[in-house]
Amino acid sequence: MAKGDPGVTRGGRRAAPRSRKGATGDPELVQLLTPEGERIDSVTGPDGTEYRVDFTDEEYRGLYRDLVLVRKLDAEATALQRQGELGIWASLLGQEAAQVGSGRALRTQDMAFPTYREHGVLYCRGIDPIMPLGLFRGVDQGGWDPNEFKFNMYTIVIGAQTLHATGYAMGVAMDGKTGTDDGEAVIAYFGDGATSQGDVNESFVWAGVFNAPLVFFCQNNQYAISEPLERQTRIPLYQRAAGFGFPGVRVDGNDVLATYAVTRHALDNARHGQGPSLIEAYTYRMGAHTTSDDPTRYRIASEVEAWQAKDPIARMKAFLDKQQIAGADFFAEVDEQARRESVHLRERVLAMPNPEPTTLFDHVYPNGSPLLDEQREQFSKYLESFEGSAH
Repeated sequence: MAKGDPGVTRGGRRAAPRSRKGATGDPELVQLLTPEGERIDSVTGPDGTEYRVDFTDEEYRGLYRDLVLVRKLDAEATALQRQGELGIWASLLGQEAAQVGSGRALRTQDMAFPTYREHGVLYCRGIDPIMPLGLFRGVDQGGWDPNEFKFNMYTIVIGAQTLHATGYAMGVAMDGKTGTDDGEAVIAYFGDGATSQGDVNESFVWAGVFNAPLVFFCQNNQYAISEPLERQTRIPLYQRAAGFGFPGVRVDGNDVLATYAVTRHALDNARHGQGPSLIEAYTYRMGAHTTSDDPTRYRIASEVEAWQAKDPIARMKAFLDKQQIAGADFFAEVDEQARRESVHLRERVLAMPNPEPTTLFDHVYPNGSPLLDEQREQFSKYLESFEGSAH
């Protein structure tokens, strides 16, 4: 696990390249690791912020391990769904760097509000990766404790979690938990399509007006299901922040180092009482929106191939190899660990017992209710009516 600080400075103590334009002429974005695995020492953002990271070799290897394990576990979940063992699955394929980089940038006291795709952030928060699979298998409601792991439950309603995050962040500020190095910060994850939702824009208004210690983290994976980005906005998404009175920055979402540096800087600003910010992690969803989707109906193969050349794991591996930080033995060991953990995950999913139907009533109210007891009794009688029948 990476623990190094990004070492962000204002004004820069040495010359640093400006943030780069993408190969297709996209607006400038912060990048510390090129698709070829070339390391950039530091980058100065449009507002003069210098971004860099100072990691040990072991921490660099830890980031690579995170990326590989998260991808393998995600692939196993997709396979389980295809085999009828999960009802649905939303893959993070292609977005590993955005999630691992931002997830590792969180401090212990920070709170995260995910969508339904942040399996990589969940992993970085120390939550058993089987937890969301129980949810999508339909045997429980997730199961982790948001307060223990500082990671809220998955949110299926698009954009709703940004309202929850804003309210939570306002509470953090009202409780006086900002203004110091040990202050708390909050991060809310959402996709590019969610920026068209009223909930997200209302969250921007409230967070800006009340100076909430909140980082809005948009994973722009180029498609809101089948709708491309140009049907969501006429300007780069990060530029929307200015209209709500707080800063925005675009980062190469396939670069785990830059994502870490930008997220840590934004979180530290929030915890010190400098208010909200918006990060647009420019990335790409390599697979389907969910396993119910067919992306071949709305995008062309050449586009996918172009993004494959920017693969987050391949560039990190190239960096480790070029810098002689890791070799063949290390890469083979990580692959074997990923294989073992994915097999173990599959075995545990298949061993999950189906819940008794009446447990549906168990956690509706903390102390129960007479009406709920009556409904449980009626439902039990209904189930019993099928015993021994021809149905």
